[in-house]
Amino acid sequence: MTHVTAVLLAWWVFSGPVMADVYISVSSSGGYVLSNVHRPGRHYQRVVVEPRPVQSSALQPQLITGMPYAGLIAEAAKAQGVPEALLHAVIQAESRYNANARSPKGAAGLMQLMPDTARELGVTDVLDPAANLQGGARYLKRMLNLFNNDITLAVAAYNAGPDAVISRGRVIPPFAETQRYVPNVLRQYRRLQGIAVDAPL
Repeated sequence: MTHVTAVLLAWWVFSGPVMADVYISVSSSGGYVLSNVHRPGRHYQRVVVEPRPVQSSALQPQLITGMPYAGLIAEAAKAQGVPEALLHAVIQAESRYNANARSPKGAAGLMQLMPDTARELGVTDVLDPAANLQGGARYLKRMLNLFNNDITLAVAAYNAGPDAVISRGRVIPPFAETQRYVPNVLRQYRRLQGIAVDAPL
């Protein structure tokens, strides 16, 4: 790729969210043309690929309805205004849908609420699935609001705490657990949305 091509591509990618395939070609005057449409009769090179829904029915959003606690999770997602698929992805990473799960640090329930967090959220019985889900969804929404709906940072904050993310300049903290946790949640979130899991995170 020439220097001019690289500059044009960098401008395209970083000027806003990539929402479609991007093709580059050379015009009759020798200039470079970037387009999200492949026009007949012109040689194009695809330089950016839009994530596409995979065809396997096992990865389609409808799968959510057959997952454990699907009804309660849907209610919590709607009540707190968080994506249902994201809530499922966090639960999978936190407890693998075990409502009685407890961590050595004291976190408990489907969304592994810490005792202080549960009290702050008004959750009196962390092992009650409905209460745990409502509290966990409320906390996840708080993280999304805190980080301007940046799902990556919100998920990192859910795992490591918001202070750990903010104090490091709003990046994923360099904790081994969090470094594993975030991509695992994001991949599951994409699976449940029906998006190819090999698409860039």
